[in-house]
Formats: sequence, C-alpha cells, structure tokens
Amino acid sequence: PAMDGAGREQEEGEEPAAISARNILDSFTESREVAELIGNLPEVFGELVTREMAVERFIGIMDKYQEQPHLLDHHLEGMMNSLLEIVWNSGSPPPLVHLAFKFLYIITKVRGYKRFLPLFPHEVRDLQPVLDMLAKQNPRDPETWETRYMLLLWLSMICLIPFDLARFDGNLVSLEGQARRPTMDRILDIAKCYLVVSDKARDAAAVLVSKFIVRPDVKQSRMADFLDWVLSMLSKSSSQTMEGTVIVNGMLQALAQLFKHGKREDCLPYAATVLECLDSCKLSESNQMVLRKLGMKLVQRLGLTFVKPKVAKWRYQRGCRSLAANLQAQGAAVQNQKREVAAAEADDDDEEYDIPAEIENVVEQLLVGLKDKDTIVRWSAAKGIGRITGRLPKELADDVIGSLLDCFSFQETDNAWHGGCLALAELGRRGLLLPSRIPDVIPVMLKALTYDEKRGACSVGSNVRDAACYVCWAFARAYEPAELIPFISHISSALVIAAVFDRDVNCRRAASAAFQENVGRQGTFPHGIDILTAADYFAVGNRVNCYLTISVYIAGFSEYTQPMIDHLVNMKINHWDSVIRELSTKALHNITPQAPEYMANVVLPRLLPLSVGSDLHTRHGAILACAEITHALCKLAQDNNR
Repeated sequence: PAMDGAGREQEEGEEPAAISARNILDSFTESREVAELIGNLPEVFGELVTREMAVERFIGIMDKYQEQPHLLDHHLEGMMNSLLEIVWNSGSPPPLVHLAFKFLYIITKVRGYKRFLPLFPHEVRDLQPVLDMLAKQNPRDPETWETRYMLLLWLSMICLIPFDLARFDGNLVSLEGQARRPTMDRILDIAKCYLVVSDKARDAAAVLVSKFIVRPDVKQSRMADFLDWVLSMLSKSSSQTMEGTVIVNGMLQALAQLFKHGKREDCLPYAATVLECLDSCKLSESNQMVLRKLGMKLVQRLGLTFVKPKVAKWRYQRGCRSLAANLQAQGAAVQNQKREVAAAEADDDDEEYDIPAEIENVVEQLLVGLKDKDTIVRWSAAKGIGRITGRLPKELADDVIGSLLDCFSFQETDNAWHGGCLALAELGRRGLLLPSRIPDVIPVMLKALTYDEKRGACSVGSNVRDAACYVCWAFARAYEPAELIPFISHISSALVIAAVFDRDVNCRRAASAAFQENVGRQGTFPHGIDILTAADYFAVGNRVNCYLTISVYIAGFSEYTQPMIDHLVNMKINHWDSVIRELSTKALHNITPQAPEYMANVVLPRLLPLSVGSDLHTRHGAILACAEITHALCKLAQDNNR
C-alpha cells in the first residue's frame, strides 16, 4: 500500500528535485554561433534543407533564453545590425530578406518588441524605404508574415520623427504623371489594411496606430476620421463569424493601444462615443476569450480617460518598504505622524470633483468581468478595478469595494471568488483598502484560502486558493504590522495550513511564499523563521513529506497545533480524493503526541458520529482517523506506562 501511495503521489505531478532546480544561465554563451548563423544566411537561404536547419538551430538557441531574456540585451544591437545589412543590401533576393526578418522576429519573440523597438534605425531617410517595402508585401501571404510584422513595428518607430509629414511629400505627382498619396495617408492606409488581417501583423498595426495617430500633425487632421472608421467597422462586424472576429480583434487592439498611449485631453472627446459603441457590441456575450479580454482592457482605459490623472491622496501608504527598516522598530511615531498629515491633506484635497456618469458603467463592466469564465479576462478586470479606484474620491472608492465584496457570497461561482481575490490583492497592493476595511476583508480571505468545491468527479478552487495567497502576500507588503496584529494568529495559521495540507503543489508554494513575505515584512508571525526553514518553496513540493513530516514539526509550536488538527478533521478527512483522506489520517496519527488530551477529549468524540454517517467519503475518513488516533494514543500510553 505504501508503494501504491507513492506511485499515485508521483502521478499527481510532484516535481523532481532536478526539475525544480532550474538551469540558471549566466550569459549569452552562443553569441559567436549566432553571429555565424546570421553571417551564413546568404549561403544557406537557397536550399530548403539548409535553410530549415539554420532556422531550427536559431530557434533552439533563442528558446533557451525565454526565462532569462535580459541576457540577450548586450547582443541585440549587433544581431539587428547584421540582419538589417541583409535587408538594406539591394542585391539581396526577396527570400533572403524574408529570412532575415524571420530571424528578427524570433529574437523579438524572446525579448519582447518593446525592448526591441528603440534599436530600429529611425532616421528621416528610413521612412520612404520602409514604406516602399511594406507597399510591396502581400498581406495574405502566409509564408512572409514575420516580414510584415517587423516592418510595421519598424514603421511605428520611424513615424515618431519630430517633423511634419507634409514636408516629405514634395511634388505629389509621380514620374508617370499619376498623383501620389501623401505620406500621412500612405501610413494610415497601411495601418488600416493590416488591422483586418488574421496574422501577427495585426498586433503590430495596432502598435503603429497608437504611435502614429497621436502625432500632433496627425491627430488634428486624421484622428476623428480614423476613430469613425474603427467604430463603423466594429458596428458592422459580428463576433459570431470568423472574419468578423478578426476585424473586431484588430479594432479593439487599435483602440486599446490608442487610449493607452494618447494624451487624455486628445482622447477624452471621443471616450463616451467609444464606450457607447463598445456597449452595443455586447462583447461579454462573445464566446471568444481574446475579444472579451480586449474589451475589458479597453473599458478600463476608457475609465482612466474619464477621471483625472491624479493618484488619490486618501490611499493608505506604508512608511517604508525596506525589509531592513521594517524589521527595526524605529521611526514608528514619525510614520504615524506622516500618515496623519496625509489624511488631513486628503480631507482638504478630496473635494467632490465631478465624476462622469460613464464611470459607473465602466466599474459595473469591470465587476462583471471579475466573474468571467477565463482567467485572463478576470485578471484584466482586476487590474482595471485597482487602477480606476485609485483615481476616485474616497466615498466612491468605498462603494466599489463594497460591491467587490459581494463577489464572495456562497451563491457565487469559483470564477467570482477568483476574480474577487485578484481585485482585493490589487487594491491592497495599491493602498486602496483602508485599515477600516480590513475586518471585512480578512474573513473573506481566510475562507478563500480553503475554498474547495466538488464538481463532478473532481473539485474546483485551486485557483481561488492561489489568488488568496496573493492577497496575503500583497497585504504583507501594503500594511504596517500594527494594522494586522489583531488578525495575525488567523492569517499565520491559515497560511501554514495551506502550505502544508493543500492538495495542489502550486497552492502550497504560493502559501509558503506568502508566509515568507509576512515573516519578512511584518515580523509578527509566531516562530516565523523556524517554520520558513522547514516549509520553504522546495520542501513543500512533496505532498507526502508535507503531511507526514513538516506538519509534525510545525504542530510542535502550540500556536499552530489545534488549528492544524481542526483543519484535518473538518476539511480533509472527508475530502473527495482518497489519497488526501489517507494522508490526513496518517498526519493525525503523527500529530497526536503533540496534543493527546485534545485528541482524546475533543477530536475522537467528533469523529465517532461521522464514522456512521451517510456520506461515504466522510465515513471512510472518520473510521481511518479514529483508528489512527486510537493507535497513536495507545502507543503513547505504552511509552508513558499509563
């Protein structure tokens, strides 16, 4: 049976130590090989086999740095210059140029386009050649999308040149006597063309729009027309068809980027119209996750446009975020005085400036987004709640928090609990949950740490418990120790229980990390350092070790003994997973010597009625627990000659 348990434990996906200890790289060791690969492109591009071998080798090298992309930084410019030499060379055939852009894209995929953009040449002389290269591309060619993607990103950098684009037009009559379109219109046409394609170039076109439309000369003459075109495309397209989904995706990306990078005074006149159009699209009813996520991102950016760009002075500010300073009980009086002054300033400054009516609509949509079926949408909504609440007056912000707490009723789904936890963590991290709200939030957080709902043959709730650990982590960083002192025993016990007894390794590790953050930032957890040493990130990776070894050590501290026993009896011996039930009863056996009186006088009388109950899982766990505890008490009595 022991072997069977170990086998099942391995099947649950516990990480071996070799995988847990990641292969940490020190530098970009293949820089010379990469330089040779790039240098050999003119020789290998002609043959399919050699070309594919070069591409596969380059991808293999770059993929090694997905988790440490910063190691490429010192080599990015050199790699880009070598590849752009091929592009600029008039003798390079189109297949070779496409191959060079493919290599550029692979680098961008690893390091991210934002870090890559400033390295592109962006002088005045680069504008026309890049425009001409884009004009020669076939937007529907599936083999060369990397070229179009990189050219659009390059153009988004070039279009920032600080000169009026009309100066580049000169004589608008071409050699053939036909009228040429102005440069401004050419760029806009290219952006519109690629916003409705189905490949990666659409993302780059949205970036181009966000940089181009906000130029002083462009926004005066083209911004209104462009937004009219975007809104008309949104209105005409249906997210129920494949083609419509592609178009809506491009329009939403363009608007989201535009309202992110544009100045508030430029975007504010159009925000209400965009929000109205967005409401009519009913994206929340779409079955496309990406569209719902983009809609949530756009809604929050519209909300940030409606409110003044100032951070609320009423927010809670911890005096010092240095770990060393927090561990020293110095300067507390000075910090309290600073907070009192800040509160007085907030009262003076927080006059009720007009909040547009649209904000209520925005907040309502974000609260609905917290309950979405997809994590990425809930996460976007949570960040939006945090950002917008930070710009609202104190009373309105408190209303938002009150509405948020409604997510945690037991009538709500696990999605609502998960989204609510993410939003609470965001609010706490930003200092927007004032200490007066902590008594309302802590009980909710403690319930979320043990949230586990049976659904069919399995359970849901691991994401809720993980998000609850994030809330604990955020609170540790946000609040002074004095604010959390009344709740320390409950928080510390709940985190220890999650770190040791949670079924999922991710939740155990998240709880361990949150416990560590609290020990470092708060310094008030009982026996924090000792427990951290025993239940660190790697130690809690093995579930059997957690239940049978680490739990016994932690139960040796009186503050945690009874909460751990109660959790096993109330939550784990009736668990749907038989492995958890068996481990829980063995843990009770091992912990019995720490609290024999409590086991005999309290726990056994509670277990006996459960052992004849109607629920099969509960009966199985209770019978095993009675046997294990009785056996442990018997051994203890023999050892003590009682």
